Amino acid sequence: MTSEVTRQPACAGAPFSKLVLHHCHDARSVRTLWLLHELGLEFDLIVHEFGRELQDPEYLKLSPVGRVPALVIDGQPMIETGAIAQYLCEVCDSDLIRRAGDPERAEFLQWLHFAETMAQHLAILTQQHIVIWEDKDRSPLLMKLERRRLEKILHMLDRHLAGDDRNHMLASGFSAADIAIGYGVEVARRFAPFDGLAHLMAYHDRLHARPALQRSLPPAGAKRIYTQPFYDVPEAS
Repeated sequence: MTSEVTRQPACAGAPFSKLVLHHCHDARSVRTLWLLHELGLEFDLIVHEFGRELQDPEYLKLSPVGRVPALVIDGQPMIETGAIAQYLCEVCDSDLIRRAGDPERAEFLQWLHFAETMAQHLAILTQQHIVIWEDKDRSPLLMKLERRRLEKILHMLDRHLAGDDRNHMLASGFSAADIAIGYGVEVARRFAPFDGLAHLMAYHDRLHARPALQRSLPPAGAKRIYTQPFYDVPEAS
């Protein structure tokens, strides 16, 4: 049985004076918002409506592809969640990262960036179910294919979390990799059934009990990307 190491995040003497996070509820910027709360950093939050608002010329100066997050650090934007996580955890000397020389360093980086492999399937499913409005333009075949690919990932994560009574992605405990993967797990529940994934569901529930994640959730009545608890694959016409 693997025991967890008690680790506490720290962010004393951060080398920046102002942080501004551009965010959309339910979008990948949740990762950055959650991380900022875990680190205990002060920041200004600007919430955008998902869609055309992100194509505003002023916003495109921060994020040329028109996506969130854009974390503006003393006037300099960062737009990739994995890079943001590595940078903030390193400069804050936080135990949410596993540093060079740590025996879990390679595994940490693997899971931190694997979140984007997962996200590509979630992005396609989001586009097909939500962003594309006309049924005639949607592809039930593509939806089915992407759901199957997502299910393979979810079953792999479930098997990983079953090992040695593991509570987080790393045996030593919670890290920024859990923020990256945990966001994907939350969105995946909208598109794939979690039947038989007891370890993954328990992991989801553990993450949701964290105060920093609770502070990152949309307020009541907020406009969200996902308005249904589950988006099933429609029958092909």
